[in-house]
Amino acid sequence: MSLFYDLYADFLAGVCSRYVTDADDAKDVLQESMVKIMYNIHRFDYRGEGSLRSWAARIAVNEALNLLRERSKAGFTTLDFDAPDEEDEPEPDVADVPPEVVHELIRQLPEGYRTVFNLYVIEGRSHREIGQMLGIGESSSASQFHRAKNRLARALKEYRKRHQD
Repeated sequence: MSLFYDLYADFLAGVCSRYVTDADDAKDVLQESMVKIMYNIHRFDYRGEGSLRSWAARIAVNEALNLLRERSKAGFTTLDFDAPDEEDEPEPDVADVPPEVVHELIRQLPEGYRTVFNLYVIEGRSHREIGQMLGIGESSSASQFHRAKNRLARALKEYRKRHQD
């Protein structure tokens, strides 16, 4: 099992940090994910190269979402699903921006925006699936994604202004 940890810990830490921005919380989510993975490894069904990585990532995402839901219920945070409409921005182009900058800009999105953005863009979930996972309507998921994309586009524009040659 230590081999699994050595091979996947950094990857899974990155998955956790896409959803949970507090470093201690992200470590807790990673630890809970590893425990769940080790406990349930007998349920893993090999489906080709990358299937273990995908299975483990799904567990990490679910653990991160569990933490966000728990915090939301306890009043520590909100998933800000009722934010006002924002002005449309053009589709963001990230080709000239270092990946670590894009990652950090995504992490700076409000929690609800970031959660839906990651589930839609990174995990490839539909708005219907996201709505079911988060207990919101499909249209709320689409709206959150739209707002996240607009904020990310504005943040990328600001980044480019600050880093022009």
